[in-house]
Amino acid sequence: MQLSSPEPGLDIPARPGDPLSAVATPALVIDLDAFEANVARMRDHAARLGVRLRAHAKTHKSADIAQAQVQGGGAVGICCQKVSEAMALVRAGVRDVLIANEVVAPRAIAGLIRIATRARVAVCADNPDNVAALSRAVMAARAEGAEGLELEVLVEIDSGAGRCGCAPGAAALALARAIDAAPGLRLGGLQAYHGAAQHIYDPVARAAALAGSIRAAAETRDAIRAAGLPCDRVTGAGTGSFAIEGASGVYTEIQAGSYVFMDADYARVADPAGGVTGGFRQALFVLATVMSTPATGRAVCDAGLKALAVDSGLPVVAEPAGVTYAEASDEHGTLADPAGRLALGETVMLVPGHCDPTCNLHDWYVCVRRGRVEALWPVTARGRVF
Repeated sequence: MQLSSPEPGLDIPARPGDPLSAVATPALVIDLDAFEANVARMRDHAARLGVRLRAHAKTHKSADIAQAQVQGGGAVGICCQKVSEAMALVRAGVRDVLIANEVVAPRAIAGLIRIATRARVAVCADNPDNVAALSRAVMAARAEGAEGLELEVLVEIDSGAGRCGCAPGAAALALARAIDAAPGLRLGGLQAYHGAAQHIYDPVARAAALAGSIRAAAETRDAIRAAGLPCDRVTGAGTGSFAIEGASGVYTEIQAGSYVFMDADYARVADPAGGVTGGFRQALFVLATVMSTPATGRAVCDAGLKALAVDSGLPVVAEPAGVTYAEASDEHGTLADPAGRLALGETVMLVPGHCDPTCNLHDWYVCVRRGRVEALWPVTARGRVF
């Protein structure tokens, strides 16, 4: 069966120059003024802290945004979580990538080696068997003509999140020695990311959780150096924790990602001075249309589970005031509208509960400035989760 071609102009949610009212919904909308302010603010935070910024692209999965973070946002490169994600961004021109994760499956390792011939690529490991597999893959590539290929590998420790990572201290030192001794590999330093700490709302409790993480990273770094091995790079931290780890004197690199957008959950993460962590602005929204007003006080919009991630809570209605998002199903969002102000066809602006998985549900960012569409950016690595 022959597939029909898409209708010109109708397979995208908007065109540059369109008013916001002309955008097809549900749509992923970037407020460009807020986005640009966030990019500049993190650049300035990193400079003040004296650490490198390696922006995490798992948040946005966009080559356009990655390039903005590198070219004007002070980032030395980006992080990815998956090989296919890194492949898409390297193909689009990104040239410095840390895969802040383990890469174990043979097909994924083959992809890792392929992109390492095109860009500066580093990867994490927490198991000596994985180190051996990475070494074999590099040496096989060298035998097939990739002369001089070397893969940078970081020791990942579990710094308190209870996820990936070997134990700090002796186990991490043993792994560092294995990486240093493995043909084709170069010991790149230490990965110590406490993911769970990013969303501890209370700043005192968050700092207490991070104190142990920082201590584990420092002790492991010192043990590796005492053994005569290099450990000049200690990388980790995120939007909810970068200020603490960046000021610790232990971390040399921060991996914040969500700062470019923010979301409803990060709005609950307070900093010690009051307000949202880092002073970042909400820049990402899902624009939705009211498709039904079936009863007094209740309306239904067209943004449900296929347009919004709800793992960190339901979205918050940014506009109009007085309306709340009450329930999500596949294609519908039920809105509580006690004043009965929503009319059929009216739009609502929603703040996602969790920006990262929300972005992976969309093909396009609709970039808006002062109510008009300025650009469309593809979600370059959408669905790249392998």
